[in-house]
Amino acid sequence: MTYTCFDVDIADRVAHVRLSRPDELNSMIPAFWRELPEIVTAISDEASARVIVISSTGKHFSAGMDLAVFGGGGSSSLGGSADAEPGRRQARTRSHAMHLQWTFTALERARVPVIAATQGGVIGAGVDLITACDLRYASADAFFCVQEINIGMTADVGTLQRLGKVVPEGFAREMAYTGRRVPAARAFETGLVQQVFPDHESLIAGALDTAREIAAKSPLAIWGTKVSMNFARDHTVDEGLDQIATWQAGMFQPADMAEAFTARAEKREPVFPELLPEPKGL
Repeated sequence: MTYTCFDVDIADRVAHVRLSRPDELNSMIPAFWRELPEIVTAISDEASARVIVISSTGKHFSAGMDLAVFGGGGSSSLGGSADAEPGRRQARTRSHAMHLQWTFTALERARVPVIAATQGGVIGAGVDLITACDLRYASADAFFCVQEINIGMTADVGTLQRLGKVVPEGFAREMAYTGRRVPAARAFETGLVQQVFPDHESLIAGALDTAREIAAKSPLAIWGTKVSMNFARDHTVDEGLDQIATWQAGMFQPADMAEAFTARAEKREPVFPELLPEPKGL
């Protein structure tokens, strides 16, 4: 399938999703917000890959949300028709924000890990995107900026809800309040990214290597791990322990463990069944 904002290929059980508008600094035009959740959800639901890597092209990972998302008039604009009743117009604004939020929440909800590989500027909604990913890597020239505060608005599609659970809260607040550019080295020090690579080429190679390493594991065990870690992040330890006990009661299958031990004894890569596609309705 052809997309306006992305190129997608799947190899070695890894889906590589690339932002593909480098001349426009990979700004997030309206098509972006439709296409990304469609791509990620399809890969997850169809079990067509075990890991997703999101990378970009050109000088910058993303300049963030394109102004076209805010305006344009008519039914596609942020608040709908200007002459609509104020309460209904503002209700539509809320619905619009939640629609945009889903674009990145879809990354968290995917049954497979999502890895962000960033270069150059990761600006505004670019930070919203990467904080919804499971792992984040950067090239040495990358920088990160909560740009919304610099243009007089409160970030509203995920950064303020997720950033403080990725980095220390004080540092998250500093980023959110000041809108400063955070260079790759500082991002690594705070845990925003897991590794910094010298250049874009080595960044992509490293991210894909990690993706292939994850893809070699049991996809059912990886799915359970992702679900449980996301749940534990937002709940107490006791609630998290209860959740994983219930998950294991239904999802743990000893066949995958037996295959892992057998493959190790035979000095070969284990072979695990893929996840079943998600049901599409009756």
